[in-house]
Amino acid sequence: MTATEWTAETAGSGRYAEVNGVNLYYETYGTGSPMVLLHGGLGSGEMFGPIIPALADHHQVILVDLQGHGRTADVDRPLDIRLMADDVAALIDHLGLRKPAVVGYSLGGGVALLVAIRHPEKVGRLVAASAHVSRDAIYPEMLQQQGQVSGAAAEFMKDTPMYELYQRVAPHPEHFPKLLDKIGEAMAQDFDFSEDVRGLQVPTLVVAADADMAPPSHYVEVFKLLDGGLRDGGWQGEARPKGGHALAILPGLTHYDIFLSPLFAAVTLAFLDQES
Repeated sequence: MTATEWTAETAGSGRYAEVNGVNLYYETYGTGSPMVLLHGGLGSGEMFGPIIPALADHHQVILVDLQGHGRTADVDRPLDIRLMADDVAALIDHLGLRKPAVVGYSLGGGVALLVAIRHPEKVGRLVAASAHVSRDAIYPEMLQQQGQVSGAAAEFMKDTPMYELYQRVAPHPEHFPKLLDKIGEAMAQDFDFSEDVRGLQVPTLVVAADADMAPPSHYVEVFKLLDGGLRDGGWQGEARPKGGHALAILPGLTHYDIFLSPLFAAVTLAFLDQES
């Protein structure tokens, strides 16, 4: 994978917003109903480049660089998805957005979930892609790999698109090892947001690749927490999940290319454009 595969052909309008002590960078694309789009760990909003035109065709896409990622400098606090969710909620207020959709992938999917859990009044619809809701859901070999992530691995990542992107856009490119340390520390923390998900009041689309970081069965279980997959949906859809929730397992994809896929863009748009 090359950096050019992550880059949009046209640049958006980039600005900074001071929220919760973080100078949060965001870009805006298109017009229409707003969609806040959140990237994965060690990436930035730029990683959605190939699908931004499709998403921005009918939506105003607000592409955010989360704490310590992309063009947003790090601050003296942990990389905690709860704190980053509060940043996104504050950005929604800062921009005067009225119940935008919040769409996130991987780390950004976890942040998106927490925005909807902690600030449901600020979110219209939620799309959480490749975001497991408990640490033990992912494969044991992935937990082992995550345990090896630290600043000491920076030298071995110099040929990756994550390193190339960070060196090109970060306010402090020399801080890449510190970002790895913080990511490693964050991934070492146990978590289980199952009960929080069960109480979600925001219509939610759970998305995963069929060969994701966690097995498809995990995302089915998340859907069950949302009253999905428990009964036949009925001829008119009258027995679908009461909260308007949905599930999409996308074929032929992995955790590492789902965010680039036209299929991801298509199911996201189909869900967001449904009538309430």
